[in-house]
Amino acid sequence: MAQLNVSLPDNLKTVVDRAVGSGNYASASDYIRDLIRRDIERREYLDWLESEIERGFASGVSSRSIEDIIADRQAKLAAA
Repeated sequence: MAQLNVSLPDNLKTVVDRAVGSGNYASASDYIRDLIRRDIERREYLDWLESEIERGFASGVSSRSIEDIIADRQAKLAAA
């Protein structure tokens, strides 16, 4: 496993110490690894969301009214 040394200001070191002290993490390294994993997941989600937004814009404007869309959705939910 690779090793990385990081310098933190006191206020961030306190955050790490509290997280480890809570018992949710075995060590500072465990906490930092979890933060990195969560950041990766967040970035993947944001990439997906951006692509969905672009897909929505590319699909154009619907000729259906919002009332028609809601009624269709409610009918599908009722049928399920």
